[in-house]
Amino acid sequence: MKYTIALLTLSLSTFAFAGSGEQDTTARLQAAGTVMNQIMAAPDKGIPEEVLNGAKCIAVVPSMGKGGFIVGGEHGRGVVTCRTAHGWSAPAFISIGGGNFGFQAGAQSVDLVLLFMNDKGVQGLLSSKFELTGEASATAGPVGRHASAGTDWKMNTEALSYSRTKGLFVGVAVDGAKIQQDDDSTIAMYGKNVSFRKTLSGDVHVPASADSFLAAVNGAEKQTSQHEAAESK
Repeated sequence: MKYTIALLTLSLSTFAFAGSGEQDTTARLQAAGTVMNQIMAAPDKGIPEEVLNGAKCIAVVPSMGKGGFIVGGEHGRGVVTCRTAHGWSAPAFISIGGGNFGFQAGAQSVDLVLLFMNDKGVQGLLSSKFELTGEASATAGPVGRHASAGTDWKMNTEALSYSRTKGLFVGVAVDGAKIQQDDDSTIAMYGKNVSFRKTLSGDVHVPASADSFLAAVNGAEKQTSQHEAAESK
């Protein structure tokens, strides 16, 4: 009898943990979608259209580094999607920590956005354990409706990074941070530990809970394309 009760308790605990994990991943996807929508709500103070349209992968880490800090030692969890031949991929779940982040000291809530701009950066990301350091460090991205022609963000830039504090997006440098797959969240969402490469290459079916995030990414891209078309007339 005691053995049966123990098994039942363990089963219920496992079920509750799985449910909690799925709720957490869904909430993270929704928060990441909100960040993307807010980028487009203030185009003159956000990520330039050319930069967003040129990104091969987009990673969003909502509410990173809550509490007072200056640099280093921070940790966050987020989601990333990459362009494929059939549109944006299903989201992969990431954790990011260590390194130095150019965040404002004393910020209570910081959203981090990383844009991977070339194939080298994408291949580093697909390795599932990628360190933003040296030539591969994420440089502070330009801000505004358009990227200035005088900036060199296109020149061998693997990743551009932005943070949002109190609604304002600014470019920040990120160096030494390690990005890796968030295994627990991956299992909670997909039922098994699907690899980064398989997910971000477009070989994984997009779950319904990711619709709002991918809709925000698609909406941002569509909006910037419409702006560019209107201004070219």
